[in-house]
Amino acid sequence: MARWRNVKNGKLVSSNKTQAAIENNNCNALLIPRFKAFITDSFMLFMPLVYIVFYFIMGSREAFADDKISGWVYILVPHFVSIVAFWYFKSQTPGMKAYEIGLSDAKTSKTPTLMQLCVRYFAMTLSVLLILPLLIPYFNKNKKTLWDYASQTCMKHLPNESI
Repeated sequence: MARWRNVKNGKLVSSNKTQAAIENNNCNALLIPRFKAFITDSFMLFMPLVYIVFYFIMGSREAFADDKISGWVYILVPHFVSIVAFWYFKSQTPGMKAYEIGLSDAKTSKTPTLMQLCVRYFAMTLSVLLILPLLIPYFNKNKKTLWDYASQTCMKHLPNESI
């Protein structure tokens, strides 16, 4: 048992602080680069899928409007596969690579499991649709998003290195 005075003066670190310090050192990506990576991925991965579905698969925007459910399935299934594949094999999407951010398991600092990545994708999609959960990182100390908490993953800054 550590004496409180030693812990307070920084001579000893309690086990709870040690675990939090390890997690905070691992999860150190700032919100602005994470947002920029999200926007980059939207334009590099999502928008081309929307264009292809609108004009090549469905024929026009009007045809998409007539059958929105199948149109969104045509968009979201390849988007899900591509994003989860990038996360699983590289731990980064193209936008995350551009801003030197990587994805890791919050507890072990290793590549997240496929189940964690699926939970992350669906929680992220739900958060974007509901809008309000996007504000969660601004109200917590760790700057973690809803999908970080749900999937037990985190974003880390990777200066000049590749995962």
